[in-house]
Amino acid sequence: MSVRDSSRGPADPTASPDQTSCFHCGLPVPPGAEYPVDFEGSKQATCCAGCQAVAGAIIERGLGTYYHHRSAPAGTAGEPLIPDELRELELFDSPAIQQQFVTDLEGRGDGGELREAALILEGITCAACVWLNERHVQSLPGVQAFTINYSTHRARVVWDPSRIALSDILKAIRDIGYHAHPYDPGTREQALMRERGLALRRIAVAALGMMQVMMLAVALWLGEDDPAHQDLMQFMRWVAAALTTPVVFYSAIPFYQSAWRDLRQRRLGMDVPVSLAIVVTYFASLYAVSLGTGEHVYFESVVMFVFFLLTSRYLELIARQRASQAIDRLDRLVPAVANRIDPQEGSQAVPVSELEPGHCVRVRPGESIPADGVIREGHSTINRALLTGEPDPRPAVPGDAVTGGTINVDSPLTIEVRRVGAETTLAAIQRLLDRAQTDKPRLARIAEAGTGWFVGAVLVLTALAGVVWYALIDPSRALWVMVAMLVATCPCALALATPVALTATTGALSRLGLLVTRGVALERLARVDTVCLDKTGTLTAGRPVLIARDDLAPPPPGATWLDWAAALENYSEHPLARALVEASAASPARAQPERVQNHPGRGLTGQIDGSTVAIGGATLSPEAVAAAPAGEPPPGYPLASPVWLVVDGRAVARFWLADAPRPEAAETIACLRARGLEVVLLTGDRPEAADVFARHLGIPLALGGLSPEDKLAYVRRRQAEGRVVLMAGEGINDAPVLAGADVSLAMGGGTRLAQTQADLVLMSDRLDRLPVSLEQARHTRRIIRQNIAWAIGYNAVALPVAAAGLLTPWLAALGMSLSSLLVVGNALRLRPGRDQPNPGGTASPEPDTARPDSRAA
Repeated sequence: MSVRDSSRGPADPTASPDQTSCFHCGLPVPPGAEYPVDFEGSKQATCCAGCQAVAGAIIERGLGTYYHHRSAPAGTAGEPLIPDELRELELFDSPAIQQQFVTDLEGRGDGGELREAALILEGITCAACVWLNERHVQSLPGVQAFTINYSTHRARVVWDPSRIALSDILKAIRDIGYHAHPYDPGTREQALMRERGLALRRIAVAALGMMQVMMLAVALWLGEDDPAHQDLMQFMRWVAAALTTPVVFYSAIPFYQSAWRDLRQRRLGMDVPVSLAIVVTYFASLYAVSLGTGEHVYFESVVMFVFFLLTSRYLELIARQRASQAIDRLDRLVPAVANRIDPQEGSQAVPVSELEPGHCVRVRPGESIPADGVIREGHSTINRALLTGEPDPRPAVPGDAVTGGTINVDSPLTIEVRRVGAETTLAAIQRLLDRAQTDKPRLARIAEAGTGWFVGAVLVLTALAGVVWYALIDPSRALWVMVAMLVATCPCALALATPVALTATTGALSRLGLLVTRGVALERLARVDTVCLDKTGTLTAGRPVLIARDDLAPPPPGATWLDWAAALENYSEHPLARALVEASAASPARAQPERVQNHPGRGLTGQIDGSTVAIGGATLSPEAVAAAPAGEPPPGYPLASPVWLVVDGRAVARFWLADAPRPEAAETIACLRARGLEVVLLTGDRPEAADVFARHLGIPLALGGLSPEDKLAYVRRRQAEGRVVLMAGEGINDAPVLAGADVSLAMGGGTRLAQTQADLVLMSDRLDRLPVSLEQARHTRRIIRQNIAWAIGYNAVALPVAAAGLLTPWLAALGMSLSSLLVVGNALRLRPGRDQPNPGGTASPEPDTARPDSRAA
C-alpha cells in the first residue's frame, strides 16, 4: 500500500522522489527516523514520535478510515492533529453540556460521587450487539454499570468521573464499531429514521434481486434436461450470479459487520452462522457456475435467505418500536420552547434547554409545562394523564408544585422553575424505566448465557453432519445440508424471547401510572402470595383533615382557638400540623407566636399574646389533658385522632383529625383476596385502632404498634416460611421494610421519585393498580416462557430435520424468520389495544383528595 495514495492526500511537494513522506502529516521523513505505525496490515512511516502517537491513537480507536477520506494530510505544529470526531467526543466532558443529560448519584466513587447518563446507541442489530457492548464497556475501569435496552437502543451508564471520563466511554464504544451519543428525543427520532431508511434500501435491493433471480431459477429448473439450450442456461446462471452479487455485498452487510465484531471479541454470536451460510452458498454456487455445471447452484437460496432475514429483522424493529411507544411518548411531553419572563425585556421564547432554576415562565392554556416548578400567579387545572394515567384535570393554585410535561388546561399560569434537565421528575421517570427494561430476569440471563454455547454447538454439529454426508451418504449434498443447518438454527428467536416482552409490559403499566423500576421485579411479582400494606399514605390518602373541634373554653377576643393552633402549627411540617394550617387558611386573623419550640413526636410550644401555648398530643401536656372533659370521636370517624390546644396549663380546645381510607381501598383488598393472596396490615398505629381499620376494609390480619424494624422482622419471618412478600408503603418512612421485601411498591412517587429505591412506583396513588400489576406480571411470565419454549422447541426440531437433508436453504431461512416473528408477535400481546388504554382495570378517576375543604372545621 503506497504512502502516496491519493485518498490520503498529497505528499509534501518539497520531498525528493525517493524520499518517504510522513503517513500522518505528509512532511518528509528525516533520514534515520524510525517511527512506524501499523495500518491495515502494513507498516507506515511517520516523521516523529508525535505523529506516530497521534496516528496510533486514531487507528487504535477504530478511526483509521480518516486516512482514506481526508483530502489533505494533517497539519503540523499549531494545527490540530486529531480528527474532529475525537474532539467532538471530548466536548461531552464539559459540565455545561453534561448538565442536560447527566445526573449526580450518591455513591462510593473514588471522588466521592458517581454520575449517570442516558445514551443512544447506533448500530445495534441484534441481542448479540447488546451483549458485546455491555461486556466491553463494563470492563472499563471506573464504569460501575452499563446496560442497554434492546427495544429502544437506549443505554444507561454509571461511572466514577475521578477514574474515567465520559468521552473515554464513548470512544470505547466506537472502538468496537458502534456509535453512542447523549440521548435526545430529536436525535433518537433521526437515528430511527436513518435506521429504517437504510434497512428499507437493503430490503429493496434484496427484493429486486430475489424477484429476478427467482424468475431465472424457474427457467433453469424447467430447462434443466434440455441439452439444446445449455449455452443459454449457462448465460442465465451468470446473470443470476451478477444479480445476486449486490444482495450479498450490500444487503447482507449488517450480518457480516455483526459477525466480525463478535469474532474480534472472541465470541460466537448469532450472525456468525448466518454470515457463513451466505458467504459459503454464494461462493460455492459461483464456483459451480465457473466450472460450467448447473448442479449445486443456489443463488435463489442466497437472495431468498437475505431477503427473509432482512424483512424479519425490519418487522422486529417496527414491533420493538411499537412495544416502546408507551415509554417514548414521555419524550414528547416537554415542549421544545418556553416563554421565559424577563423583568427588563418581557416575555421571550427560548429553548427549554436554556431554562435555569429561578427563571419564571408563562404557560398558556393548552400548553405543556416546560420544567418542574411552583405556580406563582394564576388559577387553573392541570392534566397529568400522560404521567399518572388519571383522566381528570386537577385544580392548581399559587404555591402548588407542578411537574414538567403536564398540561395547563384552563387559564394562563406563571411558574417559577425549580428543576431542569436531568433533575426533573420526567427525567427521573425515564431513568427508572430504562433501568427496568435493561434489567434481565433469570430466564433472560440463562438464555443470553446459552446463546454463545448454542452457536458453538451448532457449528460443531454442522461440521459433523457435513462429514457424515460427504463420507457416507451423498457428497454432492453435504455442503447444502450444512448451509440449511446453519440457517435454520440461528438463535434469533431465543434472543428476542424476553426483551420485547419486558418493553411491552413496562409500557402497558406506565400507561396506568405504575412505573416498573426494575425488570427483575416483574419475575418476582408474578410469584407473590403475600401482600403487606402500610396504613398511612398507602391505604389512606396520607392527608389528615380536620373533622371536628371541641372548644373547652371561650376563645380569645377577635380570634378562634383554631387560629392560635394554626399559628403554632405553621412552624411544623407534620401532616397533622398541615391539616390544621389548611383548615384555618380562610381566617383573616392569624396570631403571631414567639419563642416557638418543637418537641419531636409530641408537638410545639410558644408564646401568644403573653400566654404559654402548647399544641400536640396528650403526651405533651398530660396533666391538662387528664383534667379536660372526656370526648368521643365524631360519628362515622372511629379512628379520628385528638390534638389538644393547652393555654397556660389548661386544655382549651380539642381538634379531631382523621385520614380517611382511599375510596378504592376496600375494593382492592377484596380483589387481592379473591385472587388467593394473603393480605396483612402493618402499621404503627395503636393495635385497637388498627383492628377497627382492618375490619372496615376487610383485611383479615392487622398488626399495630409496629416500628419499621418490627415490620421488617415480620416480613423476614414470612419469607423464612417460603412466602413471596410484596410490601406497599409510603416509600421514605418504610425504607427498611421496602428494602427487605421480595417486591416493594412505593406510593405517590411524584416528588420523591428520584430518591426512591422501590421496585414499583404508583405515580397516580391509585391502589387499584396493584391487582392489575400482579395480573400483568403473571401474563408476562407466561409469554416469556412461551417464547423461550417455542424458540428451544423450534431449534430442537429444525436441527435434525435440516441434518437429515429434508430442508432446503431457502426453506430454512423462511422457517427461521417466521420463528423470530412469532416470538415478537406473541410478546406484543402484552400491549394494550388502541381502544383499551387501561388494560386490566376500569377504575374510576381519582377523587380530588389533594386539597381538603377548609370548611370542615
